[in-house]
Amino acid sequence: MGRYKDLIIYDGNNIYPDQVEEVIAKMEGILESAVIGIPHPVFGEVPRAYVVKDKQSNLTEADIIRHCRERLANYKVPEIHFMSELPKNRLGKVLKRLLKQQNF
Repeated sequence: MGRYKDLIIYDGNNIYPDQVEEVIAKMEGILESAVIGIPHPVFGEVPRAYVVKDKQSNLTEADIIRHCRERLANYKVPEIHFMSELPKNRLGKVLKRLLKQQNF
């Protein structure tokens, strides 16, 4: 499971971002994704996935949500936001803190 600091707590339920990322990664046409928790006034946090897809892919947000709903508990299904690339450090690690900063 993912590191504790990345843990998303949705209405008292734990969501490990790497678990959601693994489900998304199994879709054809997905290059990479990063899942973070976004503050929510009722549920505490909700999962949001930043997704980079292959340029030839016709995948939509609805396709990814449907795929996730078939494989994850309902509360683990993320909002989907497409990006051309994810922010990374020099070693290629995704900088999730930059994704979080974009949402405040």
